[in-house]
Amino acid sequence: MTNLGLNLINYKMNQNSNHAQPPLEYIPPNFNPWIWRSVKTLLPLWLQWQTNIQDIEGKNVAQLANLYQQFQDGKIRFLMAFRHPSVNDPYCMGYLVWKLLPKIAKDKKITLKNPIHSHFIYDRGIPLWAGSGVGWLYSQLGGTSIQRSKLDIPGLRSARELFANSQFPIAAAPEGATNGHNEIISPLEPGISQLGFWCTEDLRKANRNETVFIVPIGIQYFYISPPWQAIEQLLTQLEKDAGISSQDHSIDPAKLYKRLYQLGEHFLGVMENFYRQFYHRELPNLPDQTFQERLQKLLNIGLEVAETYFDLKPKGTMIDRCRRLEQAGWEYIYRDDFKEMNKLSSVEKGLGDRIAEEASLRMWHMRLVESFVAVTGYYVKDKPTAERFADTVLLLWDFVAKIKGENPLFRPQLGQQKVFITVGEPLSVSDRFDAYKSNRRQAVTTLTQNLQDALEKLIIHS
Repeated sequence: MTNLGLNLINYKMNQNSNHAQPPLEYIPPNFNPWIWRSVKTLLPLWLQWQTNIQDIEGKNVAQLANLYQQFQDGKIRFLMAFRHPSVNDPYCMGYLVWKLLPKIAKDKKITLKNPIHSHFIYDRGIPLWAGSGVGWLYSQLGGTSIQRSKLDIPGLRSARELFANSQFPIAAAPEGATNGHNEIISPLEPGISQLGFWCTEDLRKANRNETVFIVPIGIQYFYISPPWQAIEQLLTQLEKDAGISSQDHSIDPAKLYKRLYQLGEHFLGVMENFYRQFYHRELPNLPDQTFQERLQKLLNIGLEVAETYFDLKPKGTMIDRCRRLEQAGWEYIYRDDFKEMNKLSSVEKGLGDRIAEEASLRMWHMRLVESFVAVTGYYVKDKPTAERFADTVLLLWDFVAKIKGENPLFRPQLGQQKVFITVGEPLSVSDRFDAYKSNRRQAVTTLTQNLQDALEKLIIHS
């Protein structure tokens, strides 16, 4: 991607968010077998051209093939709940279903009918930064959009209908967003579990006896050769952005960790002073505070700054608060009263743009927090592998890119990677339905935790 291309994308993103616009419309699935066939054919070339992925290996894919066979025979319904550490995860899921699955099914003599595909749920915000063409493509591939930060009735109704009645299984990422960590799973959102129970409920009302499953799918990235030199170079670039000069450019992990920690502490201090000076927040610098304690206080302040503007009370986890802030910002930008913009006066449009611009600026604080929700402060220290170093350095690069107003989507590629996709043991939703009827909220919470535990068991610890 050229600098001109990046600038055009950033310009488009800024233009979109700085102008009041009509409300976001739901994008329905409209599966087109011709588009599916073309994308499936081009996927290996796309992976080679647009990513640093050199190989994708599947584990326990035969189990998925058996599930597909049972699905096609009308015995089960299932949703694939996949880990979401990277923006490349959807490509990997496509490769799993379109390439690995048919091959394993053929090798194991498991008969599957074409097309072998899955619907998927995606965030309605993606076409805002990736372009309306992506929304069209996702729709043609059978994707259904959802506004993750509100009760999106059309989106939920579509996902529920697909789960119970579509010709394909469905896939979704229960973490809700990428967290940038290969070996840490963010707290799962409860929507996937709720969809499972709704599907079971719909089947029973229709006197259908299919068993409903949620299938955990692990996705993990490993560097083919540890990219220590590239990590050191990126660390040097970040130090330069921070105004720090380092004379030691060793790739020794112990020395790199010292520099990484110092850089993290520097950024932490800079942001603490930023919120003290310009947002008049109290952030006492106590000598006995740990890095993690300081980070959590800083993240809380960042959310409070945005919540104060939107008149929101802090409620729930940091992820919950991020989602509520996202929806509040979208309501200021994508407005119901701007449906017929040709009837608005230039003054009304101008005032709408001012509100949209300010809302976008306040949401910036939430976007910073969103990137660091999964940061522990000891991820690299506990296991200083190249993968964990890379995860953390790239998160810092995201942070700096957002501060500089650049697009964090186009991350540096530190080295060639191999992907491992692991199919976990299916979790029966049907077996939990009696518990759901007795206490819906508790049943959803329990199933969500069971799914979290299952995904964590699929992590490969190098």
